Amino acid sequence: MDRLTSLTAFVRVVDSGGFSAAGRRLNMSTTMVSNHVQALEERLGARLLHRTTRKVSLTEVGKAYYDRCTQILADIEQADDIAGALQSTPRGTLRIYTATHIVQFVAPVVAEFLIAYPEAKVDLTIGEREVDLIDEGFDIAIRLIPPPDSSLIVRSLATWRHVLCCSPAYLEKHGPLRQLTELSDHNCVRHVLYPFEDEWRFVDRKGTPASVRVSGNLISNSGETLRRAALQGVGILLAPGFLIADDLDQGRLIRLLPEYRPVEFAMNAVYPHRHHLSAKVRSFIDLLARHSAEQQKLINPYS
Repeated sequence: MDRLTSLTAFVRVVDSGGFSAAGRRLNMSTTMVSNHVQALEERLGARLLHRTTRKVSLTEVGKAYYDRCTQILADIEQADDIAGALQSTPRGTLRIYTATHIVQFVAPVVAEFLIAYPEAKVDLTIGEREVDLIDEGFDIAIRLIPPPDSSLIVRSLATWRHVLCCSPAYLEKHGPLRQLTELSDHNCVRHVLYPFEDEWRFVDRKGTPASVRVSGNLISNSGETLRRAALQGVGILLAPGFLIADDLDQGRLIRLLPEYRPVEFAMNAVYPHRHHLSAKVRSFIDLLARHSAEQQKLINPYS
């Protein structure tokens, strides 16, 4: 078997977490992918992968071999890029996934990118779910919280905080909120992707961490649904400042317990590990970082 193809198949199995996923990425049958990995193991006289019915994992030898293979494949890709002048001119389709309520910050960058690089195309998907960059074929995801996969590269773009708030109608019905601990007695509407789940975390004016367990009758992955519920007096909301800035300015929502600041997060560009980024990915991330720095005050209006 072609050794380079076997190396590629092995790396894709590890990156994708399985033989069938690797086959989809390589447009190759699962059996053929397995044959390529087996050929490498027979050549080396060592097992590279632990195989179960549910997943594959690297052996100690496999880990060392994988690290070197990714370097070799990246070097080959870099050589191809240089030969084709791809590093000087971004071209091809850039696939991006971004959260729904931060598309306002991403859309201007997409337009600027397409004007600057007419040979490039953008496939932009928005939503409010976790995505698998490798398995779903995205080049970049723009996220508001760190990714669960530690093998991904994360570039911080801007910082932001939640704001604790509710509608005037909610306060009229349930009375004022005086202490952080009182949140546990209120109806709190929550975002499913909040990284600490039902434990809302803050810091006080001295920088001391504080937290409280909350509960409520609405959990959603839609920031807009939670905002609408809060506006109608359903419950108390922990919302990104940029999402509700106008509501706070117009008095439709009221900021609660300003002496407690919700913990700070970062808006991140997340992409799979590459020794050598393609021009389209690198150029877009650079534009995004510059735009985010310019828009920091809008992204984090209650810093």
